[in-house]
Amino acid sequence: MKQQKRRTLASAIAIAAALAIGPSVALAQQKVMKYAHFQPAKDDQPQHKAAMIFKEHVEKQTNGSLKVEIYPAGQFGKDAEVMEALKFGTLELAVPHDGAIATIFKPIALLGIPYLFDSHAHAWRVYDSKFGEEFGNLMLQKTGVRMLAIADNGVRHFTNSLRPVKTPADLKGMKIRIQPSPVFKSLVESFGASASAIPWAELPTALQSKVVDGQENGVTNILAASLYQYQKYATLDGHVWSIHAYMVNERFFKGLNAQQQKAVVEATALARDVHRKMTSEQDLSAKTVLTKLGMQVTELSPAEIDGFRKIAQPAVRTYVEKEVGKEWVDKLMQAVDANRKAN
Repeated sequence: MKQQKRRTLASAIAIAAALAIGPSVALAQQKVMKYAHFQPAKDDQPQHKAAMIFKEHVEKQTNGSLKVEIYPAGQFGKDAEVMEALKFGTLELAVPHDGAIATIFKPIALLGIPYLFDSHAHAWRVYDSKFGEEFGNLMLQKTGVRMLAIADNGVRHFTNSLRPVKTPADLKGMKIRIQPSPVFKSLVESFGASASAIPWAELPTALQSKVVDGQENGVTNILAASLYQYQKYATLDGHVWSIHAYMVNERFFKGLNAQQQKAVVEATALARDVHRKMTSEQDLSAKTVLTKLGMQVTELSPAEIDGFRKIAQPAVRTYVEKEVGKEWVDKLMQAVDANRKAN
């Protein structure tokens, strides 16, 4: 009888110990995925709304074995800092814009060739095509960073504090802020303006203090940083369909188990679609939104946009062919033509 009691007591102690150790073991096995983006932590911001959807899906589908920590509004650092952290694995996932990506992957300049797409749907078909897959593989080979998906950073337009811009000649002599990317330098300078590379976080101050006369961005970013406070004029020329790319450190991704990898891929697709929808809706309402905020908005006809295209596209294409290679420019142009259909 005493022996049986001792066995019962020993079993109880073992069960209690297992229960106590279990959560500790689970916690030790849990992986953390740091996720950085650059927009404010608000539900009306596409990057943050998408990030929250990503987090919810990943944590649910992995039963908490993969925890997602979100760092919004540039909390993880500026453009170059985030990209270096992503490349070397101190940051697991980021959703940077094309200018930031250029600090570690110069071929991203390819997507900066101006006046390429007819619509959002046209751009998405190109991004999701075989070309997009091949371009992602090139990034992986050169950087060790996997591009999971491409979403929108807004159709980019010119704004300024000096005068309405209806023709390329109206930009001549202006000081225009660009993101740190040589392709945007080529674009702006082709119109006779001077280009100043200024980090995103410093842009509002640069506009307010008149360091630059204008800038170019999509309506999403104009709203996110309240740039309309310092800019009177907007021209909806849609020169570049700027991107946000969902990028993950490859060593981290390969270190995930199959369930975790699947959850990350699925969550990225969900986040991308929400991101695209929110940004495109803001793009399509640009005139209404910016006018209500007190800006004088100039819309351009297809013929007027073609006047900008004829000046800027050859200049930028020449630069990109030199930096990336004619082969990749041709691949992009073929994908643009192949995916041009009723939108």
